[in-house]
Amino acid sequence: MTQEPANNQPATTETTPLIPFPLTTARALTTGCAALTALSTFTAWTWTTAFPGNLTINGYPGGLQLLTLTGALLTLLHTLAARGTPGLRWLNPAGGNRATLLLATGTLATTWYTLIAIAVQLGGIVNLEPGGYLAAITSLLTLLSALALPLERRTLTSHPDTDTPATPTLLHNLLRTLRPGTTPHPPPPARPLPPWAEILVIAAVFALALGVTTYGIGTSYGELFTGFLLLTGFTAAALHQAGLTARLTQLTAKHRNITIATAFIAAAVFPFTQDTDEYTLIIVNILIFATVALGLNVVVGLAGLLDLGYVAFLGVGAYTAALVSGSTASVFHIHFPFWAAALTGAAASLIFGVIIGAPTLRLRGDYLAIVTLGFGEIFRITVNNLDGHSGPSLTNGPNGIPNIPDLVLFGYNFGDSHTLGGLTLNAYANYYLLMLLFTVIVVLVFSRASNSRIGRAWIAIREDETAATAMGINGFRLKLLAFALGACLAGLAGTVQAHVIHTAVPESYVFAGPVPPNSAFLLAAVILGGMGTITGPLLGAALLYLIPAKLQFLQDYQLLAFGAALILLMRLRPEGIIPNRRRQLEFHEPAPAEGATP
Repeated sequence: MTQEPANNQPATTETTPLIPFPLTTARALTTGCAALTALSTFTAWTWTTAFPGNLTINGYPGGLQLLTLTGALLTLLHTLAARGTPGLRWLNPAGGNRATLLLATGTLATTWYTLIAIAVQLGGIVNLEPGGYLAAITSLLTLLSALALPLERRTLTSHPDTDTPATPTLLHNLLRTLRPGTTPHPPPPARPLPPWAEILVIAAVFALALGVTTYGIGTSYGELFTGFLLLTGFTAAALHQAGLTARLTQLTAKHRNITIATAFIAAAVFPFTQDTDEYTLIIVNILIFATVALGLNVVVGLAGLLDLGYVAFLGVGAYTAALVSGSTASVFHIHFPFWAAALTGAAASLIFGVIIGAPTLRLRGDYLAIVTLGFGEIFRITVNNLDGHSGPSLTNGPNGIPNIPDLVLFGYNFGDSHTLGGLTLNAYANYYLLMLLFTVIVVLVFSRASNSRIGRAWIAIREDETAATAMGINGFRLKLLAFALGACLAGLAGTVQAHVIHTAVPESYVFAGPVPPNSAFLLAAVILGGMGTITGPLLGAALLYLIPAKLQFLQDYQLLAFGAALILLMRLRPEGIIPNRRRQLEFHEPAPAEGATP
């Protein structure tokens, strides 16, 4: 389908799929099938309430049906936006139908996962009602008709009669959308909005993100959380392909200070949306995990030092805080105020980082990884033996240091409930707000360090230490600085963790274990999220902690799932979910220009 050029402007053409459907027919089928999929959620999918979510009611969607309804409506809206429907064009600034295809795939995955789960749990497809069959058929037809749509619009640099676009296969259409490194064409410049409208857009996006996050964390059973992950993942990819992510990035860069303030406010509002401490505790642990991952990102992501014993620095901070915070099991019998305990824990971790790094950072690569792995094991064995029998009495051995009292800061007891302006803050909500403040401090430190002269020197060492040394960079001193800074940040998080869990035991600080944070999962969080970025490790830590916490059946297979996820990640997106621009260019070559000879 080609448009004639006007005023000597290049013509545009759409990639043509193999399915012999006219474009209008494919769009009509996609629109109609998406609408039918949405309507199917108002019918019963099963006859019994034994499957969680009560999918037996006609006229009211529940449980996983709400996710299918959301996916179908988003697919319908993006199909209409791709055809240029007035009022909806802002949903698809990049043009094309990549977003529609991804949303149709996510809707199909969520719907079929639900129906398969019903059949497996209840003993066969005989437990499906007609509404379930309707949802399965219409979601499949939506995807097939979306595959018949042209993926994108291309600009022809020569006359349309001589420049003919290639005709991809149906499977090629899907793979081109999902393949690693695929990015949409830059969207055309947006229509200027008043500054107040741009600020409202930013606020609305963060409010929506808070709502989605709260819903995902509050899912009450594993099947609903799995469906939520499927739909959210495909929706996020669709928004990127539609160009909405690029538009939002432009707005946040333009209003950077307002964006930071809005993000902090949205995060601070979270505990007020919770009635109990159950999910607030999960978020507190995620923030601890994420803060430690950011500290490791200094060592691994910026300086390129493979540290496999990093969790030991978290343990040093936790044990130090436990010993000086007034625990009944402490041999020192002293009670520092929290600010002094936090500084003591951070300083102890920093000293250990210098002591361990000074003799070992002259090693590189695998040798450094082996030495740091050994340090992590030495720390665990040492605190196990400092029980008064195998060694001096200091850490109470395998029993750890229990009964760590709640924090008291300026007379504010974090273990008690407090009412502020008619709103009640429970114990873990107090710790959440404190840990949020610590996370902001660590993010600020990482941001300043990575953009400084020292940060650029770390990146140079990571890329080629020999070349960096030849340019006059003192590699050993800067690597030791990165090691010490990372250890200090981990120790700071460890002081809060000790008060949150009220104990410090050796089993919490191992290389790989059933409960994060441990060294393997910390490293995975950095790699999964994206090395050298701020939001990458935060997202990676959240996923790696939240998924096992919500999906109880994965707890016995964490390492298996962890290994499979890393294999898939290295194959599909080696630069991480939120990649650093430099690393993305290293892993993926830029696409050739239209008409260029390969």
